[in-house]
Amino acid sequence: MSDQPLLQAVSVSKIYSGRHGAGVQFADLDVKPHQITAIIGESGSGKSTLLKLLYGLLSPQKGQILYKGEPILGPHDKLIPGHDSMKMVTQHTDDLNLHASVWDNVAHLLPNTDLQAKQQRTTELLKQLKLFHMADKRVVELSGGEKQRVAIAKALVTSPEVLFLDEPFNQVDTSFREGLQRDIRRIVDETGLTVVMVSHDPAEVLSMADELIVLRNGEIVEAGKPEELYTNPVNFYTATLLSNCNVVEGEEAKELGIKTNLSRVVIYPEWISIDKKMLSNKWKVMQILFKGPYEELWLTYNDLNIRVFNLQLGKFPIGKGVSIKVNKYKAF
Repeated sequence: MSDQPLLQAVSVSKIYSGRHGAGVQFADLDVKPHQITAIIGESGSGKSTLLKLLYGLLSPQKGQILYKGEPILGPHDKLIPGHDSMKMVTQHTDDLNLHASVWDNVAHLLPNTDLQAKQQRTTELLKQLKLFHMADKRVVELSGGEKQRVAIAKALVTSPEVLFLDEPFNQVDTSFREGLQRDIRRIVDETGLTVVMVSHDPAEVLSMADELIVLRNGEIVEAGKPEELYTNPVNFYTATLLSNCNVVEGEEAKELGIKTNLSRVVIYPEWISIDKKMLSNKWKVMQILFKGPYEELWLTYNDLNIRVFNLQLGKFPIGKGVSIKVNKYKAF
């Protein structure tokens, strides 16, 4: 049963007039239960529109959104839009009561008919999201990352089956971001929650998602496991979206020992190694960016510039000539 889609878009289109973005065109996708499905694309690619269609905040002009095989009603057919079994959290946390405590923000959606169950559920969520120690703090006193945790706890307190996250980590400091991502991953694994998230950051989707959907100009251009899409992208857009890669055109590929009839070659920086065995040191180190456990080297030869990841810190100073070897590439 877990292989059956929980949520489906069937030939869904929502096109905006004017300059409101690309919208979504003829989108088909399946969201499997108990997994994290991530939608990634450039700004204006239709990511948030697709998320709102799946939740029922927007009505498609064509096609259908199905939840467990039943159509999801949009705002044209439902007074309060949004499916009752789903919740959405955005990057803004606007629905939080800033002057109420963390506890009250999370607990107030639960009924008072069983106060013991209300206290137990609120405590459980605050502990899961590492908020219990600040339960009595007012939300206005919290950092951006802490507010986002409260917003997620509030969304989960009524035990929805699907949680939508729209660019949830944009306002979260890097120091908080990875911890929050790990906690969401753990909650999915422990509870069977289904998460559909939107992001423009490849680092987020590659580390969190079970399934990845790539959106461009409102159309789904590729979908699959994050590792598969990263290592073997079918689409040039996917390759450049998921990695800050080297793009080599036509004749330039020959300078790297690549023979292909295709017009563009994509090479990830980690697919290139500095080869001390080769005699030709024609590539010059022009810039070095320290990245902690590795350095990012910018190399140049004639008019061609490429990026290489170097684990041997400090071994190649600026101006040094090096030889390189392309271990893998993808031609389009």
